Amino acid sequence: MAQTMKAWQYTSTTGGVEKNMHINDAAPKPVPGDNEILVQVHAMALNPVDHKVTESPAPLRLLGTIFTPGADFCGKVAEIGTKVSEFKVGEMVFGAKVGELAKGTLAQYVAVDRNMAMQLPEGVSVEDAATVGIVGLTETQSIRPNVKSGDKVFINGGSGGTGVYGIQIAKALGCQVTTTCSTPNLQLCKSLGADEVIDYKTTDIVKALSAHGPTLTLAVDNVGTPANLYKASPSFIAPGGKFVQIGMSPSLSGFGQVASNMLRPGFLGGGKAKYQMLMAQAAKSDLQLLAEWMRDGKVKGVKDSVFEWEDAPKAFEKLKTGRAKGKIVVRVLQDKA
Repeated sequence: MAQTMKAWQYTSTTGGVEKNMHINDAAPKPVPGDNEILVQVHAMALNPVDHKVTESPAPLRLLGTIFTPGADFCGKVAEIGTKVSEFKVGEMVFGAKVGELAKGTLAQYVAVDRNMAMQLPEGVSVEDAATVGIVGLTETQSIRPNVKSGDKVFINGGSGGTGVYGIQIAKALGCQVTTTCSTPNLQLCKSLGADEVIDYKTTDIVKALSAHGPTLTLAVDNVGTPANLYKASPSFIAPGGKFVQIGMSPSLSGFGQVASNMLRPGFLGGGKAKYQMLMAQAAKSDLQLLAEWMRDGKVKGVKDSVFEWEDAPKAFEKLKTGRAKGKIVVRVLQDKA
């Protein structure tokens, strides 16, 4: 087996990641550790974190670092580590390389921890499964621990790459769902199971939520706007309810808003509901649950668009518009035998 592979990489973000990406035809093929599997990637999906972190003003870019972006994947097991027994070479898997910045999935092969992958359910397409990893884990971990069947949940940003799965996961858990989107995406959110859809282009979100009174058990904010959403949450979140922040602007004002939400007490004008800033964690049990939901048709892949391998920079351009309806997928080049 060859020791090299093709991978999209960059070393600078000047002008944007998409302006600096190039194909390395001789990138080192990863060698799986004892608790890892090597996956031949067939498709991967993009997430905002794939560019926001390395493009942010934070001092995260190390001089000389070669970045291969991407976390989500679906592909075939090519090798297994010495301590791995639950996977077999040749079977299809999906998942997410959680927390990775430099050695990502926009490559022909990726080495991932055994807890970051799960067997592909029968009847689920490779491209659909590639979309689920990070967003599926994020929304499952945001919603599942905080609700029971029959609870009312608010998903802010229902048509984006994260929200489309939040709606489905909340419904799979038996919840009633209110969500937000722009006018063109109302039908999409309804088709995913949302019971109430607020058009943020024509309606004040806080006023619409408050009109029902404090009836929500959980609010999941995938967007970060409006800025006063958490502060106003006592008017729509029931006592004992929770506000989970996922999305935010990667700007100083965005960081300031989150800091205020976390630190300013209610009696000084802050929100009063429990507040959590959540980032996805690798969890085998959550991937197993997502696999079952996909197998049973309770959670379906929602793709905005599918790009070929050579058009990966264009996929990033589309991602950065912020207007994708669901996830953006890139098909990964397969070398001929």
